Amino acid sequence: MTPLPLERTAAWLRAFDAAVHEHAAELTDLDRAIGDADHGSNMDRGMTAVAALDPAAFTDAAAYLKKAGMTLVSTVGGASGPLYGTFFLRFAAALEQPAVDAGEQGADLAAVVGAALRAGVEGVVARGKAAPGDKTMLDALLPAVDAYDAAAGQGLDAALSAAAAAAADGRAATIPLVALKGRASYLGERSAGHQDPGATSAALLMAAAAATLGAAEAS
Repeated sequence: MTPLPLERTAAWLRAFDAAVHEHAAELTDLDRAIGDADHGSNMDRGMTAVAALDPAAFTDAAAYLKKAGMTLVSTVGGASGPLYGTFFLRFAAALEQPAVDAGEQGADLAAVVGAALRAGVEGVVARGKAAPGDKTMLDALLPAVDAYDAAAGQGLDAALSAAAAAAADGRAATIPLVALKGRASYLGERSAGHQDPGATSAALLMAAAAATLGAAEAS
């Protein structure tokens, strides 16, 4: 049994699903400018499938997140499915590490979530082979986990809020960048001036985490 409450984890994924659905047209428009115009529809389809999972069918947050990751891999086309799927699979695996399991006896939940977020983002790095500044989802996720770690001593709510703010800043910072990875890189200099759709959905992911997982601190 992992220390991250299952009900808070389910609230996170429901909130992310709602945000993706609300912003699906925006994500598609962003992707149309520098990609293949399917990021919004792909993510909306994948998160709809994740939201259809019954949390009560899983023993803990790790098992639920593993299934969510596998669902994204199997339902989301292009690079987004494997990247988001890997994020959740690595996040879940980190929750099962012995040091995290010890959290049931009182480890700081902020440290538990921070380790899992870091593992998830490292999984995206390994899967996508992108670097900071390549104009990808990592330009939102990497500053988010750094901001989280810097604020973790202030508690889970503060750390998640810092991560969400850093992800939003990272998303905006992709606008002037020239894409060096993915289909957008085919445009070269013409990719500058457009916000990256992957960084945009990643910022939604972190905003959803700040709105939901932090509530576990008070429960």
